[in-house]
Amino acid sequence: MASRGNRARSQPVDNTISYVQCDGLAAMKMVKHCHEESLNNMEVAQGALLGLVVDDRLEITNCFPFPKSDETIDEEEYQLNMMRRLRHVNVDHFHVGWYQSADVGNFLSSTLLESQYHYQTSIEESVVVIYDTQKSARGFLTLKAYRLTPQAIAMYKERDFTPEALRNLKVGYENLFIEIPIVIKNSALCNIMMSELTEMVPEEEGTHFLDLGTASVLENHLRCMMDRVDELNHEATKFNKYQQAAIRQEQEKHRMLAKHAQENAARIAKGEQAVPEEEVNKLFRPIPVPTRLNPMIVSGQINTYAQHISQFCSQSLAKLYMTQALQNAKDNKQ
Repeated sequence: MASRGNRARSQPVDNTISYVQCDGLAAMKMVKHCHEESLNNMEVAQGALLGLVVDDRLEITNCFPFPKSDETIDEEEYQLNMMRRLRHVNVDHFHVGWYQSADVGNFLSSTLLESQYHYQTSIEESVVVIYDTQKSARGFLTLKAYRLTPQAIAMYKERDFTPEALRNLKVGYENLFIEIPIVIKNSALCNIMMSELTEMVPEEEGTHFLDLGTASVLENHLRCMMDRVDELNHEATKFNKYQQAAIRQEQEKHRMLAKHAQENAARIAKGEQAVPEEEVNKLFRPIPVPTRLNPMIVSGQINTYAQHISQFCSQSLAKLYMTQALQNAKDNKQ
């Protein structure tokens, strides 16, 4: 245990940003964009985050959506024009990251990893903010900020996803990302307005917090987990086939080398020149090692689904016990 703790402490830790402070306006613009894309065409919503870095705090003060996939629009030129126009109206125009929508926690992918790698290598303080539309629609506000760990950045910099390389870098699905605490901050006038709006909400509108329609959400989580488990099993089968082929090739190579040694001994006994072993090695080309990046991402997705199911079920059970107590009290009163 002590050696494991020392090994964990020796790993580099990202201390660039301690927490993210997001303005309420930026958060609402992200939520609006993600829900619109989810309702219209079920596509992933993405956009740019603008703000400032103050000491170890990243302040997100504004955002704007990326254009939809269109060959006639240059995405880079579009972003530059948007930031230029925001600067003209005295709005923070510094690029500090990007945001993306997620569906029932499914946000981890190779595309997201590579995009965040490019962001962090060009803008050191950048973060990616993930907003889960499905969970938020069920009353679980899910707005989280992530950054790549130094180990994940080193992995992408070397572009070596073999098992040996990942083992040397100590990279696993557990330490691909580090979650940064996110705080939503509003001005005093916004807080006063929200307090007034809360008083204006009818009483019957505040009784939906005990929504028991959890079957569909739990079913989606379980279906997604089953798909990821099948994919991980396929990747494991592929890697097992590689290992079996490598073992067979190594056995055949040893057999050929033993036979070659006997032939060389016979040649030397006859006074002939021995044939070098390189001739045998040329017959056996190394089998390409399957990349381990996709299995690691799938394992991370399974872990995320398991955590969401555990959290969702615990909160749903609490709702069921509360409603049961309320129903028993109602029956006893009658």
